[in-house]
Amino acid sequence: MSDQEIQNLESQFPAASGAAFAAARAQVLASGQSVLQSQDGVILEIFPDGRRVSIKTIEQPTQVVVGSIITLR
Repeated sequence: MSDQEIQNLESQFPAASGAAFAAARAQVLASGQSVLQSQDGVILEIFPDGRRVSIKTIEQPTQVVVGSIITLR
């Protein structure tokens, strides 16, 4: 496999993984179960009927510049 072919496959990954995640989320909700989601610094439990319950407040996501190096403690 050439470098170009690998780059083409890698460029498709974000869209493919996003579609797979959305399908899995829809499948869980369709089965009558709830899902957890983070939004605006809050973890929410989302129910199949559309109800949203706040579970916990969390730190806002860290903004990262592409190519920067972050050291985890």
